[in-house]
Amino acid sequence: MSKPTELGSLKIGSYILLPVSDQPTGDPCRITEYDTSKPGKHGSAKARIVGVGIFDGQKRPHVGPVNMQIHVPLIDKRAGQIISIVGSNIQVMDSETFETIDVDMIEEELEGTLEQGNDIEYWNVMGRTKIMRKKSS
Repeated sequence: MSKPTELGSLKIGSYILLPVSDQPTGDPCRITEYDTSKPGKHGSAKARIVGVGIFDGQKRPHVGPVNMQIHVPLIDKRAGQIISIVGSNIQVMDSETFETIDVDMIEEELEGTLEQGNDIEYWNVMGRTKIMRKKSS
């Protein structure tokens, strides 16, 4: 799920789907660099952005006019509790709906720090799930 917006309305820390196309496809990325140029004699102002993938950590550059329509992913931020950890697969129970989901992607700095019973925040983005942070007790 995504919504269209103008490239010029984004800023560092915003999220975008890269590579940019007419369809809402691509990988969700967090903008780490954003620069605009002035309009020239024969064209409109351009925006240069660099996004880092939420799921794979790859840098993806993009250049386009500031009035270009791009897609921004809708991020569903949820809370849950870890039920079990088996290898790299983590089973999480949602705190609101009490449904269980299997998650195999976690933020790099959480590697090795999660335990059974921890309260966590996880994100659902474009049908994929990732554990983003451990909540403090």
